[in-house]
Amino acid sequence: MTGRGKRPLVPALVFIALVVAAVASLGTPLITSVATSFHVSLGSAQWTLTIALLSGAVTTPVLGRLGAGPHRRATILATLAIVVAGSALTVLPLPFAWLLAGRAAQGAGLGLTALMMGVARDHLPEERGAAAIALISVVSIIGAGVGYPLAALLAELGGVRAAYGLGLLVTSAALLTAWRSLPATPEGRFAHVDVAGAVVLAAALVLVLLLAGERDLWSRHLAVAAGLAVVAVVLLCVWTVIELRSTTPLVDVRAARHPAVAGANLAMFVGGIGMYLLLTLITRYAQTPRGAGYGFGLTTFEAGLVLIPFSLLGFVAGKLTPLVRTRIAGPLLLAGSAVVVAGGFALFAAARSGLAELFAAMGVLGLGVGGFSAAMPGVILAVTPKSETSSAMSFNYVVRSVGYSLGSAIGGLILAAGTGPGRLFPDDSAYTTAALAGIGAMAITTLAGLALARRRTSEAHP
Repeated sequence: MTGRGKRPLVPALVFIALVVAAVASLGTPLITSVATSFHVSLGSAQWTLTIALLSGAVTTPVLGRLGAGPHRRATILATLAIVVAGSALTVLPLPFAWLLAGRAAQGAGLGLTALMMGVARDHLPEERGAAAIALISVVSIIGAGVGYPLAALLAELGGVRAAYGLGLLVTSAALLTAWRSLPATPEGRFAHVDVAGAVVLAAALVLVLLLAGERDLWSRHLAVAAGLAVVAVVLLCVWTVIELRSTTPLVDVRAARHPAVAGANLAMFVGGIGMYLLLTLITRYAQTPRGAGYGFGLTTFEAGLVLIPFSLLGFVAGKLTPLVRTRIAGPLLLAGSAVVVAGGFALFAAARSGLAELFAAMGVLGLGVGGFSAAMPGVILAVTPKSETSSAMSFNYVVRSVGYSLGSAIGGLILAAGTGPGRLFPDDSAYTTAALAGIGAMAITTLAGLALARRRTSEAHP
């Protein structure tokens, strides 16, 4: 065994997944600071987050396919080098366009999460590998809760460049960790990137995520938005045809049609909408000035602290889920976790007059999201060959990204509809309406999980 193979593998994989997730989310708490520092509008500053998410969604399936081949280690190192270079661009005193370029490069790292899972599945014993994969899945989500308060605090103390400096520091550490710790890919692997499929899918995802994020487009240019939505659907259909005809597809669509995989991706899509909706509602409510008749007027840093229960309980759930899976099937864990998230929505809808109640709702959300994220890979990988681990999980993360974007957009639309003429903030009742919509989304997710569990039971006892 090489020196690299002797180094602790699981901590390295978890650390890399945590770093790329946290760095990609740095745009969220820094939007106002970016607008002030670069003298751009808040809408333009919002792109520091949007472009990272777009980049991650576009590069994830490509990296997933490359991760299934013989050069996975080189792919990981090259991608992390791009992330580090992008982090340097965010720190250097360059114009706003260069900051966006750096954020796009940082977003590319989001595609590495699935590759970390592939490494764990290839190089760890089955039981330990499953636990590591579950933990990687969890930290890829709670990373936002880790990076948010730190970035906000640094921005308040030293400005936006200091906050982005944190990203440069941790991404450099992740690159060094990967170089020292990641083993080579097992022999006998082959991967060819379907360029045509990658281009068409990238175009479709860009349109979908733009339509989800640009709410003004729907309110001011409805015909244009509807036309772009039709184009996105057509592109997705074309991409599906390309993948079915390709001998080396970017994503194995036939495997994705397996009931277990399709059901899991449906649960991820709808569940992602609900999970991100509640995260958006709570953070926005906490920052609403008291003059609106509700809210707590928290600063960006203080609002980031509200995410701490989310991260802590999400991590706890991620550690416990592999143990619980020895007694409860993965699909049932998905359903149960969706019920927990629905409980967070119910708590937020019924009681939000005190900060303690927001902390409680965020903790319940973290518990549900952590359990859901930890259980999801096991459901998909149970019917996926080892060689296709990265590709299968990459597709699942693309589905998650789209779901998260739609969750944020739906929350914004509901709150906008509840904002009276001439008012800056929505009525308090709009938050209740949004919470009820979230409960509906989690009910659908619960049903999807139960349907998967029923199918698995029928297959085991024909």
